[in-house]
Amino acid sequence: MSAFLVTGAAGFIGSHVVEALLAAGHAVVGLDNFDDFYPRAVKERNLAGALASKAFRLVEGDVRDAALLAGLMRADMVVVHLAARAGVRPSIQQPVLYASVNVLGTATVLEAARAAGVRRFVFASSSSVYGDSAPVPFREDWPAVEPISPYAATKRAGELLCAAYAHLFPLRIAALRFFTVYGPRQRPDLAIHAFTRRTAAGEAIPFYGDGSAERDYTYVDDILGGVLGAVAWTGEAAGPGGAFEIVNLGESRTTRLDRLVEVIAAALAAEGLPSAVRLERLPPQPGDVRRTCADVAKARRLLGYAPATPVEVGIPRFVRWFKEEAHGRSS
Repeated sequence: MSAFLVTGAAGFIGSHVVEALLAAGHAVVGLDNFDDFYPRAVKERNLAGALASKAFRLVEGDVRDAALLAGLMRADMVVVHLAARAGVRPSIQQPVLYASVNVLGTATVLEAARAAGVRRFVFASSSSVYGDSAPVPFREDWPAVEPISPYAATKRAGELLCAAYAHLFPLRIAALRFFTVYGPRQRPDLAIHAFTRRTAAGEAIPFYGDGSAERDYTYVDDILGGVLGAVAWTGEAAGPGGAFEIVNLGESRTTRLDRLVEVIAAALAAEGLPSAVRLERLPPQPGDVRRTCADVAKARRLLGYAPATPVEVGIPRFVRWFKEEAHGRSS
């Protein structure tokens, strides 16, 4: 049994990671600041299962709080740093906040880990770091020096901080580039959740661009497999310090935005929910990339990663959860 510190533990991906680690018999400390990006009650529901476990301890606090982190870190811990201010579009409105949470916060977590003697560290990055200039499919050896949003820039900065720490200190760090993760507990502002909720309520969907934008939508169970693979990754030292790798976690399959809407509508109809789609057509948004697609050969090789959930399978699962969740809140 290992001890884990998971930052962003009450979030969409974080709560799934916490549950997977607890199910594997590990002790977990979860850190979350319950910021106001979306309702606290949603995050509290995310953690309901974990809080029933005696092996889980929830700490409410900020990743920029060095004293708090120093009190939580132990040398035998594995750190899974998922906490971040998320979202491309809001980062354009609040770039200073994003830099503070995502860059200063990551530096603070890394430094606390180093000071405590932590050896294993997993960092959640994003496919957004590739920008619009990377050839498809995206490979980890692309320089990624042309981010087109503050959010993407902060995630790339976090990767570079991780690389520097792994070079200088005996830390084994895996930076995971997540590709458009969805599934049960997905943030309510993200496209799949928002499209499902609005269509089920008979409301129009905000539809940016002409529908040709493509994303590598990745089901959360597949992402979990990659995170757990990164936790177990042995990593060979690449110098006087530790080891560092950037690894894509995607489905390695693209879906157009207009096709995504069709799949959601079909899944809603199959569940007996309203499925008539109304589009509120809007211009493309600044900061949004045209296409994402992951080359996952490295993830397969290093982490044993094996994504297996196309949107035609994952979207119906998500809609089923959405229906159950909505019914539970109304009953």
